[in-house]
Amino acid sequence: MDSLILADLVTYLPDAVRLQRIVLTMRERFRSDAVGMLKLDEGSLRLVAAAGLAHEALGRRFKVAEHPRFATILSRREPTWFEPGSLLPDPYDGLLDDRRGAPLPVHDCLGMSLYVEGKLWGALTLDALETGTFDAQAQMDVQRYALLLEAAIRVTMLEKENRSLRQLGASAVDDVQIIDDKEIIGQSEAITELLHELDVVADSDLPVLLLGETGVGKELFARRVHRHSRRRNKPMVHVNCAALPESLAESELFGHVKGAFSGATHDRAGRFEAAQGGTLFLDEVGELPLSVQAKLLRTLQNGEIQRLGTDTSIKTDVRIIAATNRQLKENTLEGSFRADLYHRLSVYPVPIPPLRERGRDVLLLAGHFLEFNRARLGIRGLRLSYGAEEALLAYPWPGNVRELEHVVSRAALKLLSRGASRDQILTVPAELLDLDLPPDTMARTALEPTTDQPPTHWPGNNVEQPGGTTLQLGPLRTTLEQYERNLIQSALSATDNNWAQAARLLEIDSSNLHKRARKLGLKTDSKTL
Repeated sequence: MDSLILADLVTYLPDAVRLQRIVLTMRERFRSDAVGMLKLDEGSLRLVAAAGLAHEALGRRFKVAEHPRFATILSRREPTWFEPGSLLPDPYDGLLDDRRGAPLPVHDCLGMSLYVEGKLWGALTLDALETGTFDAQAQMDVQRYALLLEAAIRVTMLEKENRSLRQLGASAVDDVQIIDDKEIIGQSEAITELLHELDVVADSDLPVLLLGETGVGKELFARRVHRHSRRRNKPMVHVNCAALPESLAESELFGHVKGAFSGATHDRAGRFEAAQGGTLFLDEVGELPLSVQAKLLRTLQNGEIQRLGTDTSIKTDVRIIAATNRQLKENTLEGSFRADLYHRLSVYPVPIPPLRERGRDVLLLAGHFLEFNRARLGIRGLRLSYGAEEALLAYPWPGNVRELEHVVSRAALKLLSRGASRDQILTVPAELLDLDLPPDTMARTALEPTTDQPPTHWPGNNVEQPGGTTLQLGPLRTTLEQYERNLIQSALSATDNNWAQAARLLEIDSSNLHKRARKLGLKTDSKTL
């Protein structure tokens, strides 16, 4: 029956939803605490779907060479079961949603490599805190389910290929390549809509003007347009217009001949010629001097250039992508940017959303930077506390993704400078992020203990606990279980015993809430206690 359900998921759902539903089905079927589906990209594994893992884990890239468990899984075609006492470090240490920031105790871990059309595609991982979960029968079942997973992946790849064929047209069938973006991280509606728009405009060959604040990653989006265009097999040349001195700008863009000026000892091609047949990316185009703007306009109008020092024209065939953090339309009214050049460049303007409008993407990006710093600094594990996550979500990010990268890198170094051991799983508290937060958020995160505590920003937080009980000091496990019981009961009380709404308040999967409630004696299969 489970196989039939999984087969239906393979066929009828959209790409991302299909993979996520499959992971959730696998988690329930194998009674796992966490399931991850990872894709292999140039020696690194990245999660494409997960259940039971912290949200920031989806932004991480796990280098296979640094994680022996992943390397072992990928080296075998059959399921790999790690004994509960295995000394191999677990890449998910500190990342399970139920044990945020804590090392995984002795537990069951099972992995399976995934192949598509005979080629290694990635891996499936299952973790269960209860030892003995993945017995011999479970391992056989996982191998059988892996065939359906591989079919789902193949269906997803075929659908992407069909979309590419429709965009490129029948004449370009032989040149189709399925391009999987490895740099842009995000799942928010804003970023999803943007990527779809860029993929559509990429094939049009129209000039594109990327508009956005400093640090939003305009170059990454420009590279995506190029990679998804028909010019992807030709060069993309990057020109930082803000770094071009006016005296050298013309030579850099259009080239020069020997003797054109003092020091011109030989002929030199400019950036337009270097990008012939491909894409020329004019970054910070709003910084170009007016004298250079006039010559650039002439080149775009005529489709040809003249090297400095000669009257000979050279035909050019380049696609222009420009980017700026300025309000160019306003600059044209002020006279600091030519209106005719602006209209040439902005045939298709694309606003890039700032990080503050991308919701929980900030946690995915933070996870990506945490994993990078973990590997760079040689730390066993590095993750965010609940308070740090809340602070990241509350901060307005005037410097956008670039600022986030610096904040995470600085916090990791501060942890070590304060005596933290590289051999431990380190949790970044909110205070080390050093963010200028509103007073109410500061008050919530300032009281955060060194160990994690549940988030305080969900609506049911102020609901009185059932019976007016308070927690008393006692054995840690008993105290924590009692606190968790009261928290779940408070959420249920706040939602009129609606389990789905309570799960959303607690920010966990509904299936996981039911599982925890049963373990804590709050729920049987027939009723809630």
